[in-house]
Formats: sequence, structure tokens, C-alpha cells
Amino acid sequence: MLILVRHGESTGNADGLLLGRLDAPLTQRGLEQAHSLGSSLAGATRVISSPLARARDTAEALGLGLPVEIDDRWIEVDYGEFDGQPLGAVPAEVWLRWREDRHFRPPGGETLAEVGIRVGKACEELFATHGEGARGDGDVVVVSHVSPIKAATCWSLGLGDEGAWRLYLATASITRVSWGTGGPVLNRFNDTPWSKPT
Repeated sequence: MLILVRHGESTGNADGLLLGRLDAPLTQRGLEQAHSLGSSLAGATRVISSPLARARDTAEALGLGLPVEIDDRWIEVDYGEFDGQPLGAVPAEVWLRWREDRHFRPPGGETLAEVGIRVGKACEELFATHGEGARGDGDVVVVSHVSPIKAATCWSLGLGDEGAWRLYLATASITRVSWGTGGPVLNRFNDTPWSKPT
């Protein structure tokens, strides 16, 4: 099983910022969210993380007792000049272009199509290594960000990159993709065990 974990709440999330490569730290709430996910991930045999601190710190806070491998392909999309801006400060025409064109590149940034390509390659590699009939076994946990996890979800469903705009993903959420014989199978999306009453 490929288990995709979005990092816990960061200071940028709490402040309502468009957060890409800007390396905002986890809030106390984000750290608590990450700690609470560990029991849902027991049995994992591998942990991979984006290089950004909010993802690495989440990966460590899971407490799985496994080394955290860094894979740059799981980094958040580069929002270019809009990185770190309040969500409401991004012009409406920019949001429209992003939604209409997966090849739209914000100045100094990255396209959703490019995110889809790099994440798709990472998923295919994991599927080949740990999928049905492969030698690897156990669950693989990947701690990443909203755009790469949406891209991986679209990959698992065979959707285009534009499908990301129809998905909502909470901080510290878990998405599970099974290793099926005929390809990936989306098992669960945007599960937030920390938000459920105990």
C-alpha cells in the first residue's frame, strides 16, 4: 500500500498563505496532528518525505522508528512570485488560468503538468518496487504536500492533472493507494483520524 500523508498544519497554512517552496515550520497544532497519525500507519516498512521542513518534521513526528528518505519529486509545486502570498491576494484571473490550463506557469514557478510528470514517475517507481508481485513488501509512507498528493491521486485514478482542482485535501490527512494487479487502486482519500472524537 502507498500511504500518502499531507504534512501537519504549518504557520503558512494557519495564516492563509499560498504555500509552495517557502519553508514554513509546523505549528504546535500541526505537530500534534502528525503525532496522532502514527498509530494509523503501524506496519509501514519505508518512509519517504519531501525535502521541505514541514514534511520532514511531520515524517519524524509520526514516530514509526524508520529512517526518513528524502525524495525531491515529492516537493510542493513552485508557485513562483505568488509563493507566500495571502490566498485572497492572488488575482482572480490567475486562479482562472490555473484552473483552465494545466500548462500555466506562474512567473518563476512550475506548471501542474510538470508536477504530474514528476509525481507520476515517483509513483510508478514505487509501484514497480512494492506493487503486486514485486519483491518489496509492506506499506510505503510518503509525506508530502497538497499538490503532489492530488497529482498522485489523479495518477491512481487515471485522470488528467486538471482533476486536482476537484479534490480537497486537509492538513495531516491520509490517502491510501493499493497495489492492484492491474494497476493502482484508490483505497481511501483525505482521511483525518485526528479530527474524529476519541
